[in-house]
Amino acid sequence: MAEKEINTRALALETLMEWEKTSAKLDALVHEKLEKNKELPENVRAFYTRLAFGTVENMIKLDHVIAAYSSVPVKKLKPAIRNILRLSAYQILEMKSVPPSAAVNEAVKLAASKGFSPLKGFVNGVLRNIIRQPEKIVWPDKDEPVRYISIMYSIPEYLAGKWVGEYGLEKTGDMCRSFSGGKRITVRIRSTGNDVKETLDLLEKEGVKAIKADAGENAYFLEDHGRIEDLEAFKKGLFYVQDLSSQLSIEGAGIKEGDHVLDLCASPGGKTMTAADILDGSGRVEARDISQEKADRIRENISRCGFKNVNVAVHDAGVYDPSCERAFDVVIADVPCSGYGVIGKKPDIKYGASKEKEEELVKIQRQILDTACRYVRPGGTLVFSTCTVNRAENEENAGWLAGNHEGFEKQFEEQLLPDEFHDGFYTARFVYGY
Repeated sequence: MAEKEINTRALALETLMEWEKTSAKLDALVHEKLEKNKELPENVRAFYTRLAFGTVENMIKLDHVIAAYSSVPVKKLKPAIRNILRLSAYQILEMKSVPPSAAVNEAVKLAASKGFSPLKGFVNGVLRNIIRQPEKIVWPDKDEPVRYISIMYSIPEYLAGKWVGEYGLEKTGDMCRSFSGGKRITVRIRSTGNDVKETLDLLEKEGVKAIKADAGENAYFLEDHGRIEDLEAFKKGLFYVQDLSSQLSIEGAGIKEGDHVLDLCASPGGKTMTAADILDGSGRVEARDISQEKADRIRENISRCGFKNVNVAVHDAGVYDPSCERAFDVVIADVPCSGYGVIGKKPDIKYGASKEKEEELVKIQRQILDTACRYVRPGGTLVFSTCTVNRAENEENAGWLAGNHEGFEKQFEEQLLPDEFHDGFYTARFVYGY
């Protein structure tokens, strides 16, 4: 068992170093490592995943702790040593299941295995002092709200300052706490051609606990599920993964049987499938996204779940398609965004945040919304949504749409802040008059 844990830590270190060097998406790196190591038992896979995600999620806080004991500034440490210290400090501070002495011993072995035997004493000293002298860590006070949020919740100061200014310290703290430790898997059980109770019975037989969400027609939280892809109910397409807030945005779109629905930025297909499910085999859904890879991912999910009233195509949502002019009863524009609402699932998103990126995204979003408005039939609905909590991308863009597109009346607007039940999500619904 010890050998497995050492290998798992080495795998997590490899992941952290690749992420830091290449800026690749963390979830993609973790998935790649797990696919290459399918023989790992479920508990070892879970340990590795938590190490990788937890260390990145808490990186600013961990660096603050390491800096209190290291004679060398964290940024000037050799990459392998820096990430070994982060990985090990995370285990000491956040993983009660790991004895602190084990975290230290394995860190020293990792340093030696990476060719840094002369630095074993340094690694050992820093980590043992974290355990023995916790009083050396000076934590910021709440009277420095931006620094407090930044260090205590590992949020870059740019975002901490932005959120404290927009939402206040208390709401920002609640939001940041919700990011910690990942999110429960939320699914929607398919109703078209399917018996929900039979699906729940099958999940129960597989040892999965399905808890009905307070909102959402067929929304359930899954617990004790292991690898979702291995579940028979998943393989049979009886359910699909979709966040509760995303489900609610489509359920509130007013889709009626026989409607024609256009999902402009559809990958991986959750919104498309919910629309198709509401249509119950009638009407049609046109699902589009910008690349063949994304379109293939939509097709894979549609095929698995057996929806027949869906067509998938590759198309850039920002490029006007004259064949769609006033052709759809409901247009869904879940536009590319900064993704701050899903930091709980993708903690690396926060480290790339900047005002410049946000401004560029606003331009892209407005270009997509411009074309989306042209596709809505008179009397039809436009659903504009994002998975962020950034007002420039959300409320301000909704105001821009209403002010620049005659005939579009805002019917509904909601900004959900992330919590234990759902991601941060924004939805605005517009009705197009004559």
